[in-house]
Amino acid sequence: MSNSSLAIRVNKMSGDRNIACEDHVAVEEPLEIQLGAPTPEGAAAKSISITMRTPGHDAELALGFLYSEDIISDSGQVAAVDHSGPPDSQSGFRNVIRVVLKPDVVIDVGRLQRHFYTTSSCGVCGKASIDALRVTGRSSLRGTGVAYTRNLILDLPDKLLQQQRLFLQTGGLHAAALFDEQGEIVCVREDVGRHNAVDKVVGSLFMGKQLPAGKLGLLVSGRASFELMQKALVAGLTTLVAVSAPSSLAVALAQEYGMTLVGFLRSGNFNIYSGEDRIR
Repeated sequence: MSNSSLAIRVNKMSGDRNIACEDHVAVEEPLEIQLGAPTPEGAAAKSISITMRTPGHDAELALGFLYSEDIISDSGQVAAVDHSGPPDSQSGFRNVIRVVLKPDVVIDVGRLQRHFYTTSSCGVCGKASIDALRVTGRSSLRGTGVAYTRNLILDLPDKLLQQQRLFLQTGGLHAAALFDEQGEIVCVREDVGRHNAVDKVVGSLFMGKQLPAGKLGLLVSGRASFELMQKALVAGLTTLVAVSAPSSLAVALAQEYGMTLVGFLRSGNFNIYSGEDRIR
């Protein structure tokens, strides 16, 4: 078993034949994200969220989640990030990751308690109140970022698929990718949760001190939800391109903050729902 896929025996039905063969499925394991801080007695940790994820790039996932939710804002606030505790007795995966903050970083613990269930498994449904859906203090991205040609946009799905190693193996993973002004894919992350895949790419930018990332675009392999649009906004990503459909709230958020939103990118076509000025 790798960190991300598991080989299993299956019976494949092909016409009237039953063929015993090997298949690969995407690994799905819980990840508990803890926020830690030093104390006179040692260190204290608080569980922030539990998400079902594909193991791999867990530090990026945790940091991207905390950044996207406005809990941390700068890599200088983080003292350490690493797995905590022993491996799970059944799966063998280490399913707790702890982000330790520096002593001078102050976090609104009350806000965390109001805004998150500690057993969230799918992003928005893990928010503890409607008020927590919208991040605060974000400026419009209108007039910022870079423009992309129509052909560059059309080439993105094929470029992404070539780098979706786990999807090609299992057929069961979402992908998020960052692309530059020349249409080159500069980062790809895969996960069973679309929001996790986006958190991982945001986390990679956070760790590389590349936020906000106004000169990069975000490509997602599925639909464009409000939550993914919000994560792009927080990361300063002015353009989000989705292979599938956007939701009404995703369109509204893109229009409100001057972002470019492209959907239904397939078969040589796409729709522009907001920010057409960035598509040449």
